[in-house]
Amino acid sequence: MILQQMLLKTIHSKFTIKAAFLLCFISVSMINAQEIIDDEAPQVEQPKDTVAPATRIKADGVAAVVGDFIILESDLDREIAQLKAQGADLKDITRCELFGSLLESKLYAHQAIQDSILVNELYISQNTEQQIQGILAQTQGDMQGLLDFYKKDSEEALREEMNEINKNRYLASEMQAKVTGDIEVTPEEVRTFFNDIPEDERPIFGTELKLAQIVVIPEVTEDAKQAVIDRLKEFKRDIEENGASFVTKAIFYSDDGSKSDGGKLPTMNRKQPRMVKEFRDVVFSMQEGEISEPFETDFGYHIVLLEKIRGQEYDVRHILLRPELTQEAIQKAKDEIDEVRAKIIDGSLTFAEAAREFSDEKETKYEGGQLTNPVTQDFNFELTRIEPELYSQIQDLKDGEISEVLQDEDRVNRIKFKILTVTDRIDDHKADFAKDYLKIKNLALQDKQVQAIAKWQKETIVDTYIKINGEYRDCDFQSNWLKK
Repeated sequence: MILQQMLLKTIHSKFTIKAAFLLCFISVSMINAQEIIDDEAPQVEQPKDTVAPATRIKADGVAAVVGDFIILESDLDREIAQLKAQGADLKDITRCELFGSLLESKLYAHQAIQDSILVNELYISQNTEQQIQGILAQTQGDMQGLLDFYKKDSEEALREEMNEINKNRYLASEMQAKVTGDIEVTPEEVRTFFNDIPEDERPIFGTELKLAQIVVIPEVTEDAKQAVIDRLKEFKRDIEENGASFVTKAIFYSDDGSKSDGGKLPTMNRKQPRMVKEFRDVVFSMQEGEISEPFETDFGYHIVLLEKIRGQEYDVRHILLRPELTQEAIQKAKDEIDEVRAKIIDGSLTFAEAAREFSDEKETKYEGGQLTNPVTQDFNFELTRIEPELYSQIQDLKDGEISEVLQDEDRVNRIKFKILTVTDRIDDHKADFAKDYLKIKNLALQDKQVQAIAKWQKETIVDTYIKINGEYRDCDFQSNWLKK
């Protein structure tokens, strides 16, 4: 999605993340290389407490310059339109606050370039394509409307423009990470941070659950595995000996989402590997133009065509085949988890014991099936923030109750069966140092990072060429953009 999670307005409390620290999540404005325009045309005064587009005489004047970057009037208008399109509530957000966020993003991007921060081109192109497809999915595939919104004549021009946007967002994010990357908090700092929060201002944490699950995955037979290996070998032989097209075979036979593009994958880079290890090991051992032998990853069996090597970058296509699951294997897995559930209910096994003995999910089985919250890295899930699919599976469970057997899937497994339980429930409560230490530690770390960002920004503004034009000179910025 173009708009990721953001926080645009905050209060000056020690347990709130400030907007300056989160600005890398705000959509980055268009970058247009053009001459700086002196602000001579008269400006119509715009009320500060509104996000309505500014009335102006200039068709599209330069609103600000930050280092090597220009912010146009249209950039801010487009930013507002994007936020509204994503359902953001802007009624309490002023135009000046949004403008300040754009200034900050450009400051980070400018300094990132000065510090020679490298751009991950693979990530940029993937993000651009994801954004375009996400927008089209919401607009019934209205590419022309998207082109009109960005004032572009072609999809190629649009992608080039969005790549530039995403590149500068990436630079801003990497610059923030560089400023805050080495910051840590000691237990004593966490305690001091907590004790400094007045009793009546301490945050309220919502109801939290601890969840556990047992997963049983149908077993793939050796015959099914060999069948796909043989078929991939046949593809390889037909391509090498008979001149068949790798692209065509990928389109017709691959089980991967890349099939529509002939199996083409994003460029792989030795220095920034993103594929699983087994895949990387094969690709990086190949010669240009070579087709690999079939090999296995968690996703199935592959053959890879290495099309081009450009220094550290590898252009590859692949065909993925996933072994068929027999009905007998599926039924066997279903019967097994039914039996496990029955043993837990009759008291023959505890849920944790059953998970350690029977679960096929390596990430959870040795923790007695306990699920880890990917955000907080502990076992607690805030009820209002549980992902919708998981919430629908546990919303009616009482503490200690075992769910019915659920059929599910993931990227690796087309079918899996699972049972869930709520192992603990913590009702909403005011922050408690012992009970909520990890959350408080995270807030203390964020506060320390905010202070580091504020210090860096103050110093960098002084050393960077900045020009603010027109009505924006009347904004009451928190940062010293006007260098008064």
